Amino acid sequence: MLALRQSGMMKAALERFWPDIRFELQIIKTTGDKITDAPLAKVGGKGLFVKEIEDALLEGSADLAIHSMKDVPADLPEGLVIAALPEREDPRDALIIRDGEKMADLPGGALIGTSSLRRAAQMRAMRPDFEIRDLRGNLDTRLRKLDEGRFDAIILAAAGLNRMEWGARASVLMDPVEFIPAVGQGALAIETRLEDPAIRRLLEPLDHFETATAVRAERSLLLELGGGCQVPIGGYARIAGKVVELFGLVASLDGRQMFRALGSAPFEDVVALGKKVAEELLGKGARQILDEVCRASETGPGGV
Repeated sequence: MLALRQSGMMKAALERFWPDIRFELQIIKTTGDKITDAPLAKVGGKGLFVKEIEDALLEGSADLAIHSMKDVPADLPEGLVIAALPEREDPRDALIIRDGEKMADLPGGALIGTSSLRRAAQMRAMRPDFEIRDLRGNLDTRLRKLDEGRFDAIILAAAGLNRMEWGARASVLMDPVEFIPAVGQGALAIETRLEDPAIRRLLEPLDHFETATAVRAERSLLLELGGGCQVPIGGYARIAGKVVELFGLVASLDGRQMFRALGSAPFEDVVALGKKVAEELLGKGARQILDEVCRASETGPGGV
């Protein structure tokens, strides 16, 4: 539902810029969409939401793809490129509480639903008394499970709620500097073939400079840390005058270890900025966490 809404928004935007061109939506159900009864980290990670779509691009049966940027792995398949990043929606995480309006309303032992290791780790660090349980499914499915009383609260991306016009459901919008979002959260990525200049030209009007600059910094951080394993990693970049500020996070799964780093750089140096913040995190001790979680994913039944 959300993916269809996001694709429809981009189709409408392209039609406004290019009224003489016919754009068609092609719905491709990915492996990540089909598997909703297992934790994401155990079935292969966020790349499961893009593989079949990228295959269609490479085969030529689709010309462009709309992704949630946070679902796109750090490494793209050879021959593909992110050609445009439209203006970012709210990058924050939203806590939706069934009975109450603030986190203090939640009792000890409250059941919190999320499919994100990053969200779970940061929530455990804030409230070790919470019980975190896995929550998968479409946005409306997750909200329904909350309303049915299966959880006391759930955590979702504010961007998805806003795009579905459900933003009023958010009880608390987490400060992105304190509760660091996923890399690329709130942004959409339009992917196409590298060697298709005609399609790339069509996408140029949709590319938003500030969004693209911030996301490049975040993805540089992710790439340097190694985005292949499912690890609680956060990255949030924002424009501050003439520089970009980048906040990075690596956390242990239980939330007891939280490594944070902050750096800033001019717009033209955001790739180097991502690497610098990643190196600082690794130097503080994040490397041990990354190694341990990746080893567990290699020896476990398909994931962390």
